[in-house]
Amino acid sequence: MKKLFIIFSLAVMQYTYSQDTVKVHKNPDEAVSEKNPLDIGELKINLNPKGDKWLKFGISSQIWLRSIENNPGTAVNGLPQEQTYDAGIRRMRLIIQSQLTPFYSVFLQMGINNQSFISGGGTGTGNNGAGKKAPFFFHDAYNELAIIPRNNFQTGKPNKNNLYFGAGLHSWNGVSRMTNASTTKMLAGDIPIFNFPNIEIADQFSRQLGVFVHGEFDRLNYRFSVNKPFATNLKPTVGGAAVDNNQSGRLSYSGYAFYQFFNKETTITSFLPGNNLAAKKVLNIGAGFYTNKDATQTQPSENVFISHPANIFGADIYSEIPMGSKHKEMGLTLYSVYYNYNYGPNYLRMSGLLNPGTPDPQFTGQKALEGAGNNRVLMGTGNIWFSQVGFVLPKFSTVLKVQPFFNYALKDMKALNQSGSYYDIGANFYLYGQNARIVAQYSSRLLYDITSKTIFDRKGEFLLSLQIVL
Repeated sequence: MKKLFIIFSLAVMQYTYSQDTVKVHKNPDEAVSEKNPLDIGELKINLNPKGDKWLKFGISSQIWLRSIENNPGTAVNGLPQEQTYDAGIRRMRLIIQSQLTPFYSVFLQMGINNQSFISGGGTGTGNNGAGKKAPFFFHDAYNELAIIPRNNFQTGKPNKNNLYFGAGLHSWNGVSRMTNASTTKMLAGDIPIFNFPNIEIADQFSRQLGVFVHGEFDRLNYRFSVNKPFATNLKPTVGGAAVDNNQSGRLSYSGYAFYQFFNKETTITSFLPGNNLAAKKVLNIGAGFYTNKDATQTQPSENVFISHPANIFGADIYSEIPMGSKHKEMGLTLYSVYYNYNYGPNYLRMSGLLNPGTPDPQFTGQKALEGAGNNRVLMGTGNIWFSQVGFVLPKFSTVLKVQPFFNYALKDMKALNQSGSYYDIGANFYLYGQNARIVAQYSSRLLYDITSKTIFDRKGEFLLSLQIVL
């Protein structure tokens, strides 16, 4: 896989050189456009001459190629395997936005996630083979009403303040900027996932059903929601850790707000970018929360059950700083966030993206608390500090931009006896802006001993990600 990355990098550089050295001979009798020939603009259909009623489409695709060092005691497709090479569809999405009237809009997002040769299967999983026919489902489906629009309906001039109200299956989340992350404008190969406090537990791929408001008060951008979490009913063991059980059916409440010191961002959708290639000067400081009473449950003694709230707090800073002369298009992107999670006593959650492994029953060596495959400690009751930095290198091509990046996460979980650090290092290769991106990344994760709850090993994972956004 290392050789693959080297070959890939050389191929990209060669392609870039060949594109930059092509001479264009202009014919004076022909009209020449200065517009980038690969700039497709928006996939938008206006429904009236004024253009305030429209239908817009978006398509995105992320394909992963990986080399994974599996956790000890991993079996893949029933056979022991220390190293796994795979390919998968991390995300494939179709977005439809419709402005039905100047006041009223609809937002739909559909797609699939996490399909590999062995995971993500739908109707094809079973005796005919795992992983086939991944389910295609709605991620977002909500209606939205403009109470105070961004632009005055009569004059078209911007309003200093705006307010929108909506309802449905949505991702206008609380807690942090990264809890509202755009998956098409990420700095690294992926988001760390612990930024979604209920991912695939009490939500549907980071979405819940409910009502929300969002808008701006001058430079303060805000969003708040009241939702009905998806039902969970795990039964805790006697004397064990808290597990997800919200059978009492309480509502959840969340919110996030950030103050914008320099250039302001437009939040037509809920998704906040983590990377705009430092095109503009940005400095935002934010904070948010999520709370759900009776979200988890413990059983301190036989048939005695105690419910616990889920209370999550986040505070973050996001900055993009153009650097040097403008024609070099250099820039620094920085993001840092602190999370405090409380799900109840010793709550702990493991996860591995597109995990190819299952436990090997014949393995007799030291096993990891995380389990098989590429599982890691995702989150739990405790604290996480996460930071990332990226730098756009000076412009050397009209085709390609290169942006090295680094991620670091420090996790201090109450159920573990040692805090642990996780990191990712890599580079983005952008072709004509952010419509096409190739990511080369190496990730390192810790492994904890089952008995001592301390670190005993570290494993790695190489990723080559191919992303298209239209």
